[in-house]
Amino acid sequence: MRKIFLCFLVLLFCANETLHAQPVIKGDMSKITLVIHGGAGTITRENMTPEKEKAYQEALQQALQAGYAVLKKGGTSMDAVEAAIHIMEESPLFNAGKGAVFTNDGKNELDASVMDGKTLKAGAVAGVTVVKSPITLARTIMEASEHVMLAGKGAEQFARERGLEIVDPSYFYTETRFRQLNKAKEEEKVQLDHSGDKGSLDENIFTEGNKFGTVGAVALDAYGNLAAGTSTGGMTNKRWGRIGDAPVIGAGTYANNQTCAVSATGHGEFFIRSVVAYDISALMEYKGISVKQAADEVVMKKLVQRGGEGGVIALDAKGNVAMPFNSEGMYRGYLKADGKPTVLIYK
Repeated sequence: MRKIFLCFLVLLFCANETLHAQPVIKGDMSKITLVIHGGAGTITRENMTPEKEKAYQEALQQALQAGYAVLKKGGTSMDAVEAAIHIMEESPLFNAGKGAVFTNDGKNELDASVMDGKTLKAGAVAGVTVVKSPITLARTIMEASEHVMLAGKGAEQFARERGLEIVDPSYFYTETRFRQLNKAKEEEKVQLDHSGDKGSLDENIFTEGNKFGTVGAVALDAYGNLAAGTSTGGMTNKRWGRIGDAPVIGAGTYANNQTCAVSATGHGEFFIRSVVAYDISALMEYKGISVKQAADEVVMKKLVQRGGEGGVIALDAKGNVAMPFNSEGMYRGYLKADGKPTVLIYK
């Protein structure tokens, strides 16, 4: 009898361990979706070498897989957005985090924002220079402060107090971006991102044409919640503490479970004036149209009429995806419940 009792305890222990090792996901895994972008602009096959195209394809695939892995395990849409953007912030291919463009003063000033579609809470950061991951700081502002947006030295102090990773400004430096700044100064203009001729992968990885290199992600998790995030280094040769649309809730980032999640990339001044991200949500709410119809209306009509260039990624609570852009190309991709990634660059 004693042996039988001991066997029963062993079986119970094993069953308990198995239960903890394989948690049951209470949600609808059939609709989990992640959409990302890595910037829009004059991105054409003529300006792209096979090596550069492969590099961007691989970076976008990596970001998709990182965010999707979170959703697949039952993680939240906010976790997935942060994970995907982390990958792009750490890649010098994009204008966010490492490899961000330089200001007129020779600095890297970084902006980012996040929004939770379930609670409508949001966090944003502008003009930081030593925080390794601006997207994580934006989320921390949303979750651990009573504020929505922090900027500059104050935001950096908050990051230190919350234990976020602080780096020397040289971490963000890349030689190509610095040369880009010098070129912009010589031409006495602000560059939206970068321009140049075709070249080798090592020397001119960034010179695929004029491009807005902001990165972003939107996600739908198994629990039906949407989230959005955007991160950027802004404009090459920007001055006077210029801030674009990326950290502005409603302009570059917006999420609402009742409508959609949006992340934008483009000429920030136009996106701010047009309140692009919120306008897409408002059209869905007030006119009852689809996410694709709303995104097309704003990006392909309203923005064009006002002279704005760029694009958005948008996702509704049913998993419907929209990725319109009025420029030559936009680095973009999505991964749905079937697990098959789609990465696109050109029109």
